[in-house]
Amino acid sequence: MIRQIQGLHHVTSMAADANENNAFFTHILGLRRVKKTVNFDAPEVYHLYYGDEVGTPGSVMTYFPFGDMPRGKRGIGEVGVTEFAVPPGALHYWEERLAAAGVTGMARETAFGEARLSFAGPDGDGFALVETAPRGRTPWTGEDIPEEVGILGFHGARFRLREAGATEELLGFMGYQKAGEDKGLTRFVIEGGNAADTIDIEALPGSAAARQGAGSVHHIAFAVEDRAAQLEVRQALMDTGYQVTPVIDRDYFWAIYFRTPGGVLFEVATNEPGFDRDEDTANLGTALKLPTRYEQYRSQIEDVLPELAG
Repeated sequence: MIRQIQGLHHVTSMAADANENNAFFTHILGLRRVKKTVNFDAPEVYHLYYGDEVGTPGSVMTYFPFGDMPRGKRGIGEVGVTEFAVPPGALHYWEERLAAAGVTGMARETAFGEARLSFAGPDGDGFALVETAPRGRTPWTGEDIPEEVGILGFHGARFRLREAGATEELLGFMGYQKAGEDKGLTRFVIEGGNAADTIDIEALPGSAAARQGAGSVHHIAFAVEDRAAQLEVRQALMDTGYQVTPVIDRDYFWAIYFRTPGGVLFEVATNEPGFDRDEDTANLGTALKLPTRYEQYRSQIEDVLPELAG
């Protein structure tokens, strides 16, 4: 069994409009934009990172805004809901704030004894706020959201799958333990993790397959401390039969990727070196940072990227 996984590192999704995406996460949800860079494979597209003050692993939501990309179709084989943690008693504030901002798809519910507020992002993204203990985490307070109700980071994620067995076995191999069942969901939690430590699986055998587009999660990343731990995880996965990519330098972390039996793309990312490797903490997310191989094309890239308001 793999013992190096610490919980979630980040979740990466796709969007249509970059400014709409930026405004939603920074002004409505009150997260900090901790990095403004570009897609490694499509430098004409932003890669925007939102999180807490320093982009702590387990707090970072990232997006590729592909311009006029059509919306994705919800279904099986995807991360259907990305869940953010908020302090106990915060949901009333968020219900009022999201309603005032015109956010759609809001619904209150309880699962595994936790109060939650589901809502949709600008492209129909599936989100939820879950009331839970802070566990040492503090929200970014750069917006007008009081600290006592601010988003702490991730709570976890919900997978929608045709058949859950193989993915449950994989999660167990990755160090997650089954923690219970409730309302058609099976919960897995990793002990001693970084607080973004929960995965729920919803088996929907009769549902149609998801189709990726704006509002879809592209991949979900799990955290390991460093490159040595990552190499151990990579070898363990390959020994079990998974096809895992070589280690890829993503500037702010190193990454490996593999496709799960349920169709979800997993990444394992290092906590090092972090988002302050090329910007000081006070100025994170302000300047356009480019991968080294694209720096020579900066002027052309800046010409095609839309200017972000704020």
